[in-house]
Parts: sequence; C-alpha cells; structure tokens
Amino acid sequence: MYNRHIVITGATKGIGRALALEWAQAGHHVSCCGRSATQVAELQDALGDNGFVKVVDVTDADCVTEWASESLVKWGAPDLLINNAAVINENAPLVDVPKAEFDLVIDVNIKGVANVLRAFLPSMIEQNKGVVINLSSGWGRSTSPEVAPYCASKFAIEGLTKALAQELPSGMAAIPLSPNTVNTSMLQSCFGEGASYSPGPEAWAKSVAPWILKLGPSQNGQSMSTPV
Repeated sequence: MYNRHIVITGATKGIGRALALEWAQAGHHVSCCGRSATQVAELQDALGDNGFVKVVDVTDADCVTEWASESLVKWGAPDLLINNAAVINENAPLVDVPKAEFDLVIDVNIKGVANVLRAFLPSMIEQNKGVVINLSSGWGRSTSPEVAPYCASKFAIEGLTKALAQELPSGMAAIPLSPNTVNTSMLQSCFGEGASYSPGPEAWAKSVAPWILKLGPSQNGQSMSTPV
C-alpha cells in the first residue's frame, strides 16, 4: 500500500476527525480543515507530520483556494478528496426555520462543496487520478419532517456528484456516500439520546476507513452507503 494524499473538510470533530486520525496513523498524508482554531491546533498535534491542518471556512472561496494551494505544494494532487463539512438546521418545520439558518445550511453543504471542488479537482483531473467523495445522507435519498433544509442540501449533493461523475476522465470517480448513522453531535441534535444506539465516530472509522480506500472508478456515479 502506498501513502496517499487525502483531503478532508470539516475534520476537527465527528467522522471527519476519526477518519483523519485513522489514515494518518496508517501512514497516509492528510490535509484537513475546520473552523475552530483551537480544534485545528489539537488535530494538527494529533496527526503529527502526516497532517496539514488549517483554519478554513468552506463558504469562503478565497480561504479554500489558499488552503488548497498550500496543500498541493506540500503533497501534490489528492488521491482522495472528501467533502465532509456540513451543518444541519435545528429541528423545526420548514416555515419556522429562520432565513439565516436556512442560508447557512445551503452555503456550507452545497456552495462549500463547490468551493472545495474548484480548488482541488483541477489538479486531480490534470493527473487523471483520484476519487471524490461527497458526503451525502439517508436524508439525501429520503425525507423526514423538521429537517427540510438539510434534506434539500443532501439531495443537491446527490445530483451534483452524479453530474460531476459524468464529467470526469475514465480513471477517476465521484461518489455520493452516505455514512449511515453515527453518534455525532449532528445526530444528537436530531434524535437526542436515541443517537447513542449508533456507533461512535472512532468505532465507525475503524471499519470504514480501509473500505473507503478501496473505492475507485468502478463505483463512479453510484450512490453508496458505508458498511457500518
């Protein structure tokens, strides 16, 4: 197994952090970002020399481009690009979701993904290598009440990713991937104590991290879900 360059957004907590730690410990080079300077510093310490972590708001295209430029100089085009950064609205009927909250979900979950793709993907296409994984959700393929903005954003990610898959060279792949249910702060915001019935990020990543590395062109454009 060769050492890969893996890019993960929203990697300072939850499943993003768990994946980053798994892959860095396995010897891969991991470029990560998050919005909290404190959490970014903690993750950089945890990843050591195999990590490159920056404070980045994915809704800020200039900030994303700067991070990408530094990452590409350090480790070259990514072998794996994971758009993980996302937010969810507080449980509420759609008509009661404030405009600012709705806009934030769309800005992070859709526009943020586009910003990251514009920054990293050209280098991958140039070398005709790499896999793009845009984190989707069960709520990108079905719906529930009180999470309409989040459902809208993840349905958009499914469509965006499948269209992107049709544009990529034959040696690459774009995959909308549902992580199933993981006991993170996001799941807790929706289900409260019920989230505890799902695996935690660390246990989830132990099983899922090796599985993700096996994905490739034969899965291009397929809506997939992790095995855990």
